[in-house]
Amino acid sequence: MDTLYNISSVLVVHRFSLSPETAFPAFLFATLSYMIILFSNLFLILTIVLNKSLHQPMYLILLNLPLNDLIGSSALLPQVMTQILTNSTTMPHSACVAQAFFIHIYAAGTVFILSAMAYDRYNAICCPLKYNAVMTNAHVMRIITVVWMGTLVLTGVLFILLLRLPRCRSELTHPYCDNPSLLALVCADTTVNNIYGLFTVALTQVIANGMILYTYLQILITCFRSKRSDTKSKALQTCATHLAVFLLLECLGLFTIISYRIKNISPHLRRFMGMSTLIFPPTFNPIIYGLKTKEIREKMQHFLRNKILPPL
Repeated sequence: MDTLYNISSVLVVHRFSLSPETAFPAFLFATLSYMIILFSNLFLILTIVLNKSLHQPMYLILLNLPLNDLIGSSALLPQVMTQILTNSTTMPHSACVAQAFFIHIYAAGTVFILSAMAYDRYNAICCPLKYNAVMTNAHVMRIITVVWMGTLVLTGVLFILLLRLPRCRSELTHPYCDNPSLLALVCADTTVNNIYGLFTVALTQVIANGMILYTYLQILITCFRSKRSDTKSKALQTCATHLAVFLLLECLGLFTIISYRIKNISPHLRRFMGMSTLIFPPTFNPIIYGLKTKEIREKMQHFLRNKILPPL
């Protein structure tokens, strides 16, 4: 198809509008952000994996969140850092497709993982007597498998539909790759792609928001009926942590999706919000869960004292 339209396999990527004075601070910020994301998420993963007391349904499902955050940030930030450092404006088409694929894996995966976490909290708080019977290791593994298989299938079909179309342009309007920017390079009818894209967004939003709304209403009702103040406080704290992470992702993600369909929005604002979705949640998620979840916080402190900073 490339031969038919006589186009290059190398794409021209939109440059960051950086002056020589701001290029190095921007590179430093991107590098520091990526290092914080790598360290905090790997630290959360190691804390859960190395502590058998955390091998419980809640934490086994939570373990998938930092893994998914690493996928999203690693798909974006190394390429951004290279582009800023070398002032490069080109990128192989195959690398662009791979970057877009993993960015969409991250977006869909986060929504499904947070939905699975809401389901776990619902069972723990609303059905505590049945919790161990329902949330067995086998059931947790099935939930995690469904989360990743659903993410891979939805994203895989999205990119199969994209790659079947002929491409006749090679200039991206964004400094990074995603499905809408790659679809803009196509010279063919994209109706099917647009319908499927809207379908996946609607499906993930219905599942996530429906799950969150239902489970949190049930959790709030259970908490207010409970006579034990310690149980009520712990449940509300856990839910507040989960809700903060969910709302952060939803606000950034939905604005980015809507911005593609509104022509009057500043392209600089659109790019900033798109990149924020891949930077801020992976940065704050491990901090929020590490600081707000007592069991993880205690294990992190123990891990730091005994493994990383052993006594002299």
